[in-house]
Amino acid sequence: MLFMVRMDVHLPPEMPPNLAQEIKAREKAYSQSLQREGRWPHIWRVVGEYSNYSVFDVAGNDELHDLLSALPLFPYMDIHVTPLAHHPSDIN
Repeated sequence: MLFMVRMDVHLPPEMPPNLAQEIKAREKAYSQSLQREGRWPHIWRVVGEYSNYSVFDVAGNDELHDLLSALPLFPYMDIHVTPLAHHPSDIN
């Protein structure tokens, strides 16, 4: 199943910079692992925001929830999920 996910990150201003960098490094490693596995085939930055739009290709709702809740930045995110279906006019 395909899902489009918008993630908006809100790190607390009082978070120590070294802790923020450590969390971001873990986030990058985890997300790139999922990308290599094909479960996170697309990620785009939202210009001017600490946000992204991503497409996930997973078995279903439970797998997506597990992947998202395991993100190191998850506690600092607002996440909006949109299930996707193939459009009948798509030539692919």
